[in-house]
Amino acid sequence: MSSLFADAALLDDGFACNVRITAVHGDIETVTPNATAQPDDDHISGVLLPGMPNLHSHAFQRAFAGLSEYDGGGGDFWTWRDAMYRTAAHITPETCTAITAWLGKELLKGGYTSVAEFHYLHHQPDGTAYAPLTTMAQAVAAGAAAAGIGLTLLVGVYETAGFDGAPLTGGQKRFRNSVDSALTMAATLHASGLTTGLALHSLRAVPPAALRHAATDFAGQGPIHIHAAEQRAEVEACIATLGAPPVAWLLDNAPLDASWCLVHGTHATGAEITAAACTGAVIGLCPATEADLGDGIFDLPALLDASGHFGIGSDSNVLLDAFAELRLLEYGQRLRGERRNLAAAGGHTGRALWQSAARGGARASSRTVGRIAPGQRADLVAVDPTPESDGKSPDYMLDAAIFATARPQARHVMAGGIWQVRDFTHRRETAIDAAYRAALKTLAL
Repeated sequence: MSSLFADAALLDDGFACNVRITAVHGDIETVTPNATAQPDDDHISGVLLPGMPNLHSHAFQRAFAGLSEYDGGGGDFWTWRDAMYRTAAHITPETCTAITAWLGKELLKGGYTSVAEFHYLHHQPDGTAYAPLTTMAQAVAAGAAAAGIGLTLLVGVYETAGFDGAPLTGGQKRFRNSVDSALTMAATLHASGLTTGLALHSLRAVPPAALRHAATDFAGQGPIHIHAAEQRAEVEACIATLGAPPVAWLLDNAPLDASWCLVHGTHATGAEITAAACTGAVIGLCPATEADLGDGIFDLPALLDASGHFGIGSDSNVLLDAFAELRLLEYGQRLRGERRNLAAAGGHTGRALWQSAARGGARASSRTVGRIAPGQRADLVAVDPTPESDGKSPDYMLDAAIFATARPQARHVMAGGIWQVRDFTHRRETAIDAAYRAALKTLAL
């Protein structure tokens, strides 16, 4: 058993002072506010937060972060996708493990304590299957384990190149995976001890019959994620072929419930957002990637007005900091709505954002995380006050950590009861960094 004593901790009903927490086998056993520190307690100053679940990541895409900023003409999501395909063609199981380990390390340092990996890089570059089929998925799992970050592995389904059912070509061949293959892989990985789910890539890549098959056969076994309404061109093509925008089509044709996560939803209408909220599905928001790709800004007030659920993800992994991701989420809404504190609902914006995103991410990841409470995984993030917020209430400290500094905020990070980061340094930093740099050299991007 381990124990710690926090000057302040964010519990379900807000911040509490002098909180003593005990953990057994990686899970929180007791949480006692207004407690007295014991001699063997690990004393945590500042504020203690529940670790943030990252609900949407494509680990391999970090390998070309910053390398797609040259404008050769027509720069948009689709030209970025060409660069992504070129990178995917070079990834091996070994480099995948090294990239995922480095990413997991950096995500932990950014306040994320678990990640839902939307995994669709399944096969060899020519589309030939590895033996076993789970080779690349196991490489992802090995990287996450090396970093010590919790993992929900979402096995990708990817069958077609467009809404019209066109066959996969070129760089997409590595992604090919039928529903039956994905179900088999998910079962195999789950049996090995991993938390698993399905990643239905998009309505472009998963035809209606396949989507219904996946939803029916996987129901009750884990989360189901799908990209939806990320770009205007996608929405227009979906209307032309399926007769409705992606979110509207899913509402009418898929059994959306609390196990589903609609990733992005950027161009969903207010009516679609309200209807999606009523199903219990989580909206997966990735503001840094959506900004990087020029996708647009999701209508968060419409979701909040409908009491909907959202979480955050690092997606293409250009930004690996939960605090900065939440700041960009709120700032995007301020620019869109021309007013401030849109997520606050009458209270502190920092707390509203952190708790909502943590709980939504937990639901979308099918993990007992996102709260500091008995029975939850011991995923914790310790944050120091800024000079300006020092001596103020814990709520102001969290507000300042998100909105008033560019410095790293996660001083200490615990995942599964183990301090993976202490004083801003990961416990395996040197080895993971060396393996990552070696892997990048072999890719020769």
